[in-house]
Amino acid sequence: MAYNVKEIMAEKPSRFKAGHRMCAGCGAPPVARMVLRALKPEDHAVICTATGCMEVSTFMYPYTSWSDSFIHTAFECAGATLSGAEAAYRSLKKQGKLPENKEIKFIAFGGDGGTYDIGLQSLSGAMERGHDMVYVCGAYMNTGIQRSSATPHFADTTTSPAGTKIPGKMQKRKDLTEIIASHHIPYAAQSIATANFKDLYEKAEKAIYTEGAAFLNVLAPCPRGWGYPTDDLMQINKLAVETCYWPLYEVENGKYKINYKPANKLPVEEFLKPQRRFKHLFKPGNEWMIEEFQKEVDERWESLLKLEEITNRENG
Repeated sequence: MAYNVKEIMAEKPSRFKAGHRMCAGCGAPPVARMVLRALKPEDHAVICTATGCMEVSTFMYPYTSWSDSFIHTAFECAGATLSGAEAAYRSLKKQGKLPENKEIKFIAFGGDGGTYDIGLQSLSGAMERGHDMVYVCGAYMNTGIQRSSATPHFADTTTSPAGTKIPGKMQKRKDLTEIIASHHIPYAAQSIATANFKDLYEKAEKAIYTEGAAFLNVLAPCPRGWGYPTDDLMQINKLAVETCYWPLYEVENGKYKINYKPANKLPVEEFLKPQRRFKHLFKPGNEWMIEEFQKEVDERWESLLKLEEITNRENG
């Protein structure tokens, strides 16, 4: 029988339950739901999230949306907390204090502030030490809609407001997927919250069941911070991919593979236009910002194409 991902996804019960308090049109809940669907039904998971939107909206004692074990930790500590839990599990199993046939998987969910910025040190440490865990960065919104190093160039935020003197955030977006891939971990990948659930499911499954440290960077839009209608979540994700602002790719044992190459690459303004945080880019006289943004996207896409070519050539 052929392997049918859609049928497998549909048959599995959701381990991330309804009734959470996340905003309508938020990308984070679909990410959590699909990542956890990739778990085998017989396996248990320990979930860790740092303080942020997902934590306060999904685990308000005594209510929880998580079917598996859940740890809430401080803003900067998701990588350290989960790697400690994973180390304790391995020790207990070695001592014979846990059943041999009981598999427990360790998955962290973090937002941009707790991953790209304040939590980068503990994430880097967990990846470098090679803990058997998956870290999912899947919610691009600092509480209060501040800028972070994940925030794109020129975006209007509460701490990088677009005005007459400064046109939004003046720094380019940090490429965290490349930073984590350079830790030489077995698996790192980029995906999106919606518009391609098959891609996210397959990458989550691979990350969870690859021995050692794994990282998933999943574009999870925020309607409040990005300023789009709640029913446009899927369209925003699709435009991010079709413009190559957010390429779908994976790095497996150092080998790059681009999972989707648009037949007709759209101009990045198609991705920027529906978002309120970029409305100032379309005012007369600000065309240079769109041109600079496009140049940055093109350069990163070309660099990724070269990495795929080089690593495929080196690895046969």
